[in-house]
Amino acid sequence: MKLSNRIQRVEGSKTARFIPLIEGLKRQDRPVISLAIGEPTVDTPAPIIDATKRALDRQETRYVDMAGLMGLRTALADRFDGCGPENIVVFNGSKQALYAIFQTICDPGDQVIIPVPCWVSYAEQVRLAGAEPVLVPTKDHQLDPDAMAAAVTEKTKAILINSPNNPTGAVYPRGDLEAIARLAVQNDLFVIADEAYDFFVYDNLPFFSLYDPAPLRDRLILTRSFSKHYAMTGFRVGYAVAPTAVAAAMVRLQSHLTGNVCTFAQHGAMAALEMDEDLLIRRRADLQHKRDLAFDQLAGLFPCIRPQGAFYLFPDVSDHLRKGETSGDFAARILEKTAVAVVPGEDFGMDGHVRICFAAPDDRLLDAFERIREVL
Repeated sequence: MKLSNRIQRVEGSKTARFIPLIEGLKRQDRPVISLAIGEPTVDTPAPIIDATKRALDRQETRYVDMAGLMGLRTALADRFDGCGPENIVVFNGSKQALYAIFQTICDPGDQVIIPVPCWVSYAEQVRLAGAEPVLVPTKDHQLDPDAMAAAVTEKTKAILINSPNNPTGAVYPRGDLEAIARLAVQNDLFVIADEAYDFFVYDNLPFFSLYDPAPLRDRLILTRSFSKHYAMTGFRVGYAVAPTAVAAAMVRLQSHLTGNVCTFAQHGAMAALEMDEDLLIRRRADLQHKRDLAFDQLAGLFPCIRPQGAFYLFPDVSDHLRKGETSGDFAARILEKTAVAVVPGEDFGMDGHVRICFAAPDDRLLDAFERIREVL
């Protein structure tokens, strides 16, 4: 018997290679510091937990609208000018939203332009839809609109933009995003905007959403998440904002995939939208402090472009690679010798780098960098 060509074209996560190493270190009672997972270490805010508990007490455990609770979709739509609940689809995290987008808009042979470095699942999700990812290099982690324009062919179906960017923390300026919007309109392309980190922009830098250019909205599919913003990673609640016909098509897909997202988790998400922003603003300020602390610790170790958003550093470790060694080999060596876990840049389409998540307690960040410094 033979597995499908589709699944054979897809690579599993390369980071799985580190699981045996981590487990082995734990068996040796060596405390592992993980700076590999893109997850806030703070607690989920109490109003969200309380609302979720109350929903469970009310037995909010049944099937609901597959597009999401009307109250949640309405509250989300109110945040986007000219948007209604019919333009919102709630998914099991923005990862599933992105999967649904590619399944909905792509045919075999289509191409999707993706700037690199990029999040690990984009290319594989495009391949799962039978399409081909076209990876276009960035310049110092910023978009290269000319290179992206040169990558457009008659097979191009969409352009994917992720700002603030995972893994680099780059925030794309208005001018470059407007150039991408013009490119999409001129070539009749969809634009997919992954804005999972929209709240995490530092140094009072303005965040420019691709939803803002009104002429783009009839071809824009935007995804955001409750995971990072509200420290709700385990709740698995994300959403897409899309033209009505696209949203309806994604709901049809959802009807055969998972049905509705966890009902009581959606009640927690509604409470998140009603929270006072002060707590979130303080958390963003704390992450900016951690960004500065971690960036300073890199001095003398690796060259690194200062991230403007998200919560990652993406330093260049190529000067420390041994002959024939990849960033994956380097990350494995660091893990084995220091019990500090980072993610190799090759997983994001750029070898010679590693991704370091700085959303960790200060003392763990300092300890991790001290361990790395001693080995290097």
